Amino acid sequence: MHDLARWVGSWCFRPVLRVRVHHAERIPATGPVVLVANHTAFVDGPLLLGLIGRRAAFLTKREMFRGPLAWLLRRIGQLAVRRGEPDPAPLRAAVGVLRGGGMIGVFPEGTRGAGDVMAAQHGAAWLARATGAAVLPVVVRGTRRHEGLRRRFRPRVDVLVGVPLTVAPGGGRAGLTGATETVRAALAGLVVELDERRSNSE
Repeated sequence: MHDLARWVGSWCFRPVLRVRVHHAERIPATGPVVLVANHTAFVDGPLLLGLIGRRAAFLTKREMFRGPLAWLLRRIGQLAVRRGEPDPAPLRAAVGVLRGGGMIGVFPEGTRGAGDVMAAQHGAAWLARATGAAVLPVVVRGTRRHEGLRRRFRPRVDVLVGVPLTVAPGGGRAGLTGATETVRAALAGLVVELDERRSNSE
């Protein structure tokens, strides 16, 4: 069902969104990868699932696992996490995926926000340090409709893939803090770069 969900995600938004992906060639085709992305709208997760070109399990807030959606999310391999409190079980599962050469998707803001990546959490950096996985920063713009504005017909959505990062293992808490800041800075830089691209193309 995971591959079916990816296939659906690869085309179902095309009738309502004009999607442009920049630097898709930067996505590693194999090997352990922690994909970290900003999060401004519900559609970001399903959109990325369909666009990245390989299987990925996303860390998804537990509140999403309700009713029929819970059944679907579990069948396609997504991992439920509790926000704002320690939750080791999904992290252990994520480590298993990465050690098997897979991809884990993380929205380090923890919830849908303004997309400025100022509230990055330690999860992505911890996973990369624990498994030796590369960190792949990705930024999505155009999925969020600002309050007071009418929804445009087929709004333009841009996805910018950054250069994969290597996070040094070890270093204790200070090392984790430094790695988290590296990830946050990479995402923040991509947000600025993509906003400039979108502004110049308007």
